[in-house]
Amino acid sequence: MTAELVRGQNHPLPGSRLEIRVSAGHPVMACATCTDEQGTVLGGAVAHPGAPAVPGVEVPPGAGESPRWTVDLDAVPAEVHRVHVLLALPEGVGGPARFGATAAPVLAVAAPDGAEVARYTITGLDTETALVAIELYRRQGAWKMRAVGQGYAGGLAGLLTDQGVAGAREKAAEIQRTAARC
Repeated sequence: MTAELVRGQNHPLPGSRLEIRVSAGHPVMACATCTDEQGTVLGGAVAHPGAPAVPGVEVPPGAGESPRWTVDLDAVPAEVHRVHVLLALPEGVGGPARFGATAAPVLAVAAPDGAEVARYTITGLDTETALVAIELYRRQGAWKMRAVGQGYAGGLAGLLTDQGVAGAREKAAEIQRTAARC
């Protein structure tokens, strides 16, 4: 049975191997970051279709059109305490200018057999152009997920800056260029 999560809700994960899928009804740029206890991205690494892997998180081929990740939490380095799934609206593609003007994005977390474990519809968005959708986090030796839905009106560059990514503007521009090619 799929758990329907609301903002701020936590949920246990059934195992260490997962797939995370996004449906939005409009183009979105999707990426993932791995952070330490303070919430800083380790090594500035961001997994996205143009740079498809950080340890334990991989963006499969074709994920630019249908955002998704495969996650192996056993392969995530011990210094990583959170894996954040980020969404942003692409710029200059004729799509929506803010999440509040679109259908709410939906994230589904599934087991390796495809069975959905949890689903989170991100509602209540307005001027945001980027957001932390969900996070996978370590708690007492086990991994769990949290429905976050924290939006940023300053776009992906602002979100990456808050996560301590060096060269956040350049990284956001790189992700934007990748999204434009997909």
